[in-house]
Amino acid sequence: MTFKPGRHFLQIPGPTNVPDRVLRAIDNPTIDHRGPDFAVLAKEVLAGMKTVFQTNDPVIIYTASGTGGWEAALVNTLNPGDKVLATDLGQFAALWAKMAGNLGFNVELIPNDWRHGIDSAEVGRRLSADKNHEIKAVERRRYNPGHTAHFDCGARSNSSGGDVSRCWVPGAEGIGSKFL
Repeated sequence: MTFKPGRHFLQIPGPTNVPDRVLRAIDNPTIDHRGPDFAVLAKEVLAGMKTVFQTNDPVIIYTASGTGGWEAALVNTLNPGDKVLATDLGQFAALWAKMAGNLGFNVELIPNDWRHGIDSAEVGRRLSADKNHEIKAVERRRYNPGHTAHFDCGARSNSSGGDVSRCWVPGAEGIGSKFL
């Protein structure tokens, strides 16, 4: 094994360095995931997640990579051939759109250069123009620090007794840092 001087910093989806005080706080033995301590911790985490997601409803933690979460959200809430609206805001957005297409969904992509946030008004125009409610889901994400694409995913929901559009917000990049 080759010696590499210096300290490695995990930079995904980052760069986000973990502060030393946090590293020290988590420098404890692993909790037995079948033991009573883990059960107590899991209940505390689930209760706390309700605050993060601003809900009183049950919260489910899905253990997978982000990509596994995307796939689960798509295949468990939509039908093959459903139209989804995606925004081209970077590599993760491009991968999400590609996955949706590979899974048999009809992806309508709003093009964008990766240096700027998405035009929220364009998302609104696409949703307003969708009079037959063909768009079944919108992938909503924020990339640049401090930038959030503001658009109302539910603006047309159930307005004519039809289906309700779904709005997905990937959590890796900001759940808890800004209320949605």
